[in-house]
Amino acid sequence: MFKAKLSDRQTQVRFARFLAVGATAFVVQLLAIKLFLLGLGTNAAFTLSFLCSTLTHYCLNRFWALPSARRDSWHQLREYLGTVVISYLINLAVFHLCLDVIGLGKIWSTAVAVPPSTVVVFLLLNYRVFRARPA
Repeated sequence: MFKAKLSDRQTQVRFARFLAVGATAFVVQLLAIKLFLLGLGTNAAFTLSFLCSTLTHYCLNRFWALPSARRDSWHQLREYLGTVVISYLINLAVFHLCLDVIGLGKIWSTAVAVPPSTVVVFLLLNYRVFRARPA
């Protein structure tokens, strides 16, 4: 499954782009949660902001950061959604750990929840969902 090495130049470029996409998606999530918290409860606001962030993340990764040689788009989308579920569960668990146990605010809890899943998501997306085109 993990044919390329993390030290390969192509993988490093893809990782840098992935981080740029992640930063963009993170900004979308922060802006969205601030907006949704104006009229919704905490869990609904977090979930909707996560969905906005995920849509941004998918589009930018699929077409720019992690261009793929795969042609089975529907299967690829299902795999991406599976990765999203894993990411969501990690994010939600860390969000509530920070909010309920540590006592951080909602925005800081959202911010701290993102990094723990980043490496897992990159590995799944780079080596499985959006496999690189052959060199």
